[in-house]
Amino acid sequence: MGLGGGLGRRFVVVAYDGAQILDVACPCGALEVANSHGASPPYVVELATVSGAGARSSSGIVVGGARRLASLTGAIDTLLVVGGAGTRAAATDQQLLGQVRRLAQRSRRIASVCTGTFVLAAAGLLDDRRVTTHWGYGASLAAEFPSVTVDPAPLYIRDGNVYTSAGVTSALDLTLALIEDDHGPTLAREVARELVTYLHRPADQAQISTFLAAPPPSNRLVRDLLAHITANLAGDLSPPALAARARVTTRHLNRLFATHLGTTPARAVRVARTEAAAHLVRASELSLAAVARRCGFRSATTLRQAFLDHYGVSGDKIRKMADMPRPLEPENAKTPLA
Repeated sequence: MGLGGGLGRRFVVVAYDGAQILDVACPCGALEVANSHGASPPYVVELATVSGAGARSSSGIVVGGARRLASLTGAIDTLLVVGGAGTRAAATDQQLLGQVRRLAQRSRRIASVCTGTFVLAAAGLLDDRRVTTHWGYGASLAAEFPSVTVDPAPLYIRDGNVYTSAGVTSALDLTLALIEDDHGPTLAREVARELVTYLHRPADQAQISTFLAAPPPSNRLVRDLLAHITANLAGDLSPPALAARARVTTRHLNRLFATHLGTTPARAVRVARTEAAAHLVRASELSLAAVARRCGFRSATTLRQAFLDHYGVSGDKIRKMADMPRPLEPENAKTPLA
């Protein structure tokens, strides 16, 4: 991890004991790859703590090479506060909060990962802003900081020069978005490919997908079929094929999906294919016809209709939009087969 100095985009990561190690690793790793692919100016990453000692993560692994927050001077491009089990203590550490406030004044943009939002809020940096955090902590954040508008649904939110993101791996989505802002979509996609992350997910994608919004279905057959659907979007996912895989009748398959998911097998398949196609359209330069083939649609025309049914916009508009539109409410969405 490079230290400050030189000609580059200075990226300061604020950590503390109990930080989630992925909150540190995802941004730092993505920026390293961006540099290796020619980011110009390159990112210069600094890890900083109150004491200047390494931070013991919640997993027990110590992240070393830190600088003392109070020793940091000069302009900062991005100030990012991580989250983790130690956030509560960090959000009441007046020395840490004072340094975050001081450094924020020197920073072009400010960001947080997961519950790091609590630290920014406690430092008074989120008043009258719309923010997000891990879906499990949104209600607590809203209750503790009523001057902050909390939306726990998106993966990340930008409000002015302040970026807040959801839990853990959404740190990678946020960092890819920052790389795209700084250097354009081509470099961001190159970074995503090297990190073997399937897609650069758009900001407004829900933290919890359609079939993960509720606890996993208690029925093992339904769980296994959902996993099969998401892993085989281009395959035969017709109700008879799914019923044969589960070794049940089509009628029993319909009852299982109605009971445990509140939908039909055909609708579940269509939603999975449509959401995967939308993400692929946003993250690649593939034609709609190619995306349709990969995601199990008969044609680009069928895919366009699926986008209209699910999101209310066309595939071309999805590709051009900075944020993914939210799905239509179920009662407004049609359910034709793919």
